[in-house]
Amino acid sequence: MKTETTIQGLAASLNPARAARKIIGFVPTMGNLHEGHLTLVREAKKLCDVVVVSIFVNPTQFGPGEDFDNYPRTLEQDSRLLADVGCDIIFAPSVEQMYGTQPRLTNISVSQITDALCGSSRPGHFDGVALVVTKLFNIVQPNYAFFGQKDYQQLAVIRQFVQDLNIPLEVIGVPIVRAADGLALSSRNGYLSPEQRQVAPVIYQSLKQAEQQLHQGKDLQQVLEDIKTQLTDNGFVVDYVEARQSNLLPATQFDRDIVLFIAAKLGATRLIDNLEVAFTPQ
Repeated sequence: MKTETTIQGLAASLNPARAARKIIGFVPTMGNLHEGHLTLVREAKKLCDVVVVSIFVNPTQFGPGEDFDNYPRTLEQDSRLLADVGCDIIFAPSVEQMYGTQPRLTNISVSQITDALCGSSRPGHFDGVALVVTKLFNIVQPNYAFFGQKDYQQLAVIRQFVQDLNIPLEVIGVPIVRAADGLALSSRNGYLSPEQRQVAPVIYQSLKQAEQQLHQGKDLQQVLEDIKTQLTDNGFVVDYVEARQSNLLPATQFDRDIVLFIAAKLGATRLIDNLEVAFTPQ
């Protein structure tokens, strides 16, 4: 396994694979890896000859007061984990390598599907995501790129700009990886105290209960209110609880397939989760 820190170095490492027409897979991450990330790499290994994992804490997707400065940088540990699952190349650039030293005059903004959910509570976040992922796609030039469905809205945004900008790759969404108690794996779970970690699975429990209630024909808006109450009663500060169609348009009681979304803070830690629900209206 190689580790490259420059765009030129990565290109040199990938040139033999390109010349041999090998299939290149790409997993973008911000490091501090967990089993969810490693699952993405394993999925990439199934489809691709060469797998590149980027580790880059991207400043443009963090808003004021968010955790950019405190976000864990664990490259040595991440490298060991990636070697164990068969990653071929780590791309770990600096901010200067990714953004240069001259003023940046170009932005990428996806409209409509970024107006709600995390887009409304984290202004500019998805512009930062779209910019860095586009840059990484241009640098790596993969055939396939792999993203977790925990960040459902992010995945939709990436699929949208890949389609709109005719970027020649296929985006693969990989199901959420969960701990035994249902908590969606996230690098930010490490911020939780032991007591908070015991409470955190309530998010997934509330989603599963909501799924059952919807299958029983309970009113959608009442189900959403019940989730909010359950979270608040367990000490969460709710950012949003929403139901959306898979295209992120608002869902109604009569939609056959909806996605339930939660974002809530437990102490200082913001947690997100989602659950796809297929049901027949009563």
